[in-house]
Amino acid sequence: MSGSTQDYAPAAGPAPGGGDRTYTGGGADGPRTTPLGRMRALARAELTLLGRSPGTLFVALFVPLALPASLRTTVKDMDLAKHGLNLAEVLLPAAMGFALLFAVYTALVSTLVARREELVLKRLRTGEAGDGEILVGGAVPAVAIGLAQCLLVAVASTAVLDVELPGAPHLAVAGVLLGLVLSAVFATLTSAVTRTVESAGVTVMPFMMLSLIASGITVPLEVFPDRLRTVCELLPLSPVMALIRGAWTGELSAAETLGHLLTALAWIVLGCFAVRRWMRWEPRR
Repeated sequence: MSGSTQDYAPAAGPAPGGGDRTYTGGGADGPRTTPLGRMRALARAELTLLGRSPGTLFVALFVPLALPASLRTTVKDMDLAKHGLNLAEVLLPAAMGFALLFAVYTALVSTLVARREELVLKRLRTGEAGDGEILVGGAVPAVAIGLAQCLLVAVASTAVLDVELPGAPHLAVAGVLLGLVLSAVFATLTSAVTRTVESAGVTVMPFMMLSLIASGITVPLEVFPDRLRTVCELLPLSPVMALIRGAWTGELSAAETLGHLLTALAWIVLGCFAVRRWMRWEPRR
């Protein structure tokens, strides 16, 4: 990922209480910062660097919007009416799924690996910001782009696909928010096993292909055999897509909605635990 990392100010000085972290925070009478202020500063610096990387910016902004158009021809050949679906109810959630995978997941993996290999993450850990603040602040730009694209897709679909407003908008909101968090968590986890920015194109493929094919993004789970569908519903992004699609179809019961929410939350908790356990903060050699 291109762009100078001088926007991140390195810190120095011994950390209070010892340990391998150092910081330059103000003393008893010096200026103090808040967690929110530190995350805002990190997000602003990351957004600046993102604007200097045309390749990453192109993938994040334009690929998720272009892919649904290519998917339309394939979806039109499916017998959607047999499963109680129409073209809009497939393409709209698919477009949001593409935004989650490309604008958030793929872009954030490349960003985190680039920052790690450039020693940015290591330098940030010598400052006041905690590990969680560093990761959240760095993920904000990608998450914001993903959210903006989901909103844009929902608005544009009303004009292009003649889609009505969702009958259960709270399901769409829950699905998108959970999807953004899930994508960011799994991007962070994937960055831990990615050696270089160049190899990120390979390490993101397992999660992306599994999600595209078996999580209801390109192929609705309703067309799968019952046994296979039951297994696929347990994948990380499957509950997200089910909630988003259910907002327009109105076919989710309270029990099904609760099940999807709990599945997504379980994956988030599991992912956060894995990130805390295996996150790499220094270059892989």
